[in-house]
Amino acid sequence: MAAGLVNCMTENRELTMDDYLAMLRRRLKVILIPALLAPLAGFLISYVFPPKYTSQSTVLVEGQKVPDALVQSVITADFTQRIQTLSQQVLSPTRLRPMIQSLNLAKPDEEAKLISDIQQNMTVEPVVTSMSAAGLAGAKKKPGSGAVPGFNVNFTDSDATRAQKICNAMTSLIVDENLRSRAEVAQSTTDFLGRQVEDAKRAIDEQDGKLAAFKKQYMGQLPTDSDNNMRILMSLNSQLDATTQTLGRAQQDKAYSESVLAQQIAAWKSSQSSTNPQTLEQQLNQLQAQLLGLQARYTADHPDVIKTKADIAEVQKKLKEVNAAAAASTADSSEKSSAAEPPEIRQLRLQIHQYQNVIEQATLDQKRLQSQIGVYQSRTSMSPSVEEQYKLLTRDDDNAQSFYKDLLAKKSSAALGTSMESQQEGEQMHILATAGLPDSPSFPNRPLFAAGGLGAGLALGFVIAIFLEFTDKSIRTEKDAAAILDLPLLISVPWLGEDEQDAGASGNGSARRHFWSGRGNAASKDHENVKV
Repeated sequence: MAAGLVNCMTENRELTMDDYLAMLRRRLKVILIPALLAPLAGFLISYVFPPKYTSQSTVLVEGQKVPDALVQSVITADFTQRIQTLSQQVLSPTRLRPMIQSLNLAKPDEEAKLISDIQQNMTVEPVVTSMSAAGLAGAKKKPGSGAVPGFNVNFTDSDATRAQKICNAMTSLIVDENLRSRAEVAQSTTDFLGRQVEDAKRAIDEQDGKLAAFKKQYMGQLPTDSDNNMRILMSLNSQLDATTQTLGRAQQDKAYSESVLAQQIAAWKSSQSSTNPQTLEQQLNQLQAQLLGLQARYTADHPDVIKTKADIAEVQKKLKEVNAAAAASTADSSEKSSAAEPPEIRQLRLQIHQYQNVIEQATLDQKRLQSQIGVYQSRTSMSPSVEEQYKLLTRDDDNAQSFYKDLLAKKSSAALGTSMESQQEGEQMHILATAGLPDSPSFPNRPLFAAGGLGAGLALGFVIAIFLEFTDKSIRTEKDAAAILDLPLLISVPWLGEDEQDAGASGNGSARRHFWSGRGNAASKDHENVKV
């Protein structure tokens, strides 16, 4: 309280602590009377409200029995959030109505009202102990870390017995719902991951099919075949060089052998000209003409005639042999002719034939190698588009394989978590303390009402005291008078009236009448009823 708490006649003066204490002494009764009466009124008012009884049960949350390093739980939601979710699920009318009917808590026409009361008056509060308080920060960072060891279930009702029954029933519903919901979440997680694994497997099969078709279409032209193609191309080039050299040598040897054969055939033919049919016929004609001339001069026993006849017979014999050989087939005649050739000529013919075979084979090999070289050259110069498509297919296939393996690992982990939940080896809730029968109402809190009345009475007393000070027009001290009149003090005389004793008791020693220069008389007249 500052200058605003002073009356209008002293608003021009700064108040001191003595002034405030004086105000407090003057208005102490005004403050104390409401402060003493208000608590009593508040205590009496508390009896106006109907009593409410609160029943409380405690549920202990036990962590999973299998270490987290071995089996990861599929329930990752924050503990507090899960508790709120469970409480909302059990507060649904479909859950509350069977519970009300089984406990026979209300008539059928009153079930809706009781359901509404349960939804409004039931609360779930996590229990935070001194040991778990330090883990709350970690629990926010790591959902489901279990920093809270349990929770309390509170229910308030006008009937203590009904409050106890409903609290125990709701606690059991929450525990059962937790067990059921954990099993459902674990199973649904496993089923979801199973479907995802099947989808990923189909995606892998589809990607493998695309990759296999691409490899079949561009067989030997893939980036992975480039090194092998280069090695094969180098080998084919080496084979082509060797084949070309072999072909050149065979052509040279054949040409040389053909020239030698031609020479030897010419020499052999010249040596065999006497056995020619035309020559034999000429010789036969000459011998017959010579025989006619000898027979004209000599007798048949003449030696020249005998020798000429013998020569004619020999030539005729040779001529018959030559004609018989000519009448045979062309193949037999050629074979016989060649068989009749000297061994040197036959050897040369065989060599020439071998050289011809070598040339033909080398020519075929050269064409084949050139064709293969062209194929591998085209493969080594693979187009960038094929390489880009191959990279995209292999990258998609690798991503699909990685995604499939990741999902498979998650599915296995979820299956372990589901098995753990089904065997009740995971997080469990146990009712540590059942709801007791409340022996005193939780509302209204009568001491709290009395304390509220005390606060309200003090506030009311202070408001009344401040109001009285604002409306008070009295001048109580010399400082008030000096401040309001703005004149110097000339003299001060004792107060000689009948109120001298009272004035002396309330003042600093003796009451005095004060006079100021100028307007002193007027001032005394204006304030003649004011006590100093």
